[in-house]
Amino acid sequence: MISREVVVQNQVGLHARPATFFIQKANEFKSSIWVKKGERKVNAKSLLGVLSLGISKGTEITIIADGVDEEIAIEAMVKLINSNFEE
Repeated sequence: MISREVVVQNQVGLHARPATFFIQKANEFKSSIWVKKGERKVNAKSLLGVLSLGISKGTEITIIADGVDEEIAIEAMVKLINSNFEE
């Protein structure tokens, strides 16, 4: 299991369209992937879970991956967030 902290910088945070991209990317991997904000941790492959965190611009989150492709998964998820969801 590995984790990385990242700050969400895109204008709308992790809502609606960016959350959909985030979940689609998470579903490309076999590993279990979670998003943690504060004390709450949700499945990164669940739209309702991710939206329930209310992640806005400037929020620090932790991406956690556990499984056979965890390193590639973490890198891809962090890259997506750092690209501002290619907006």
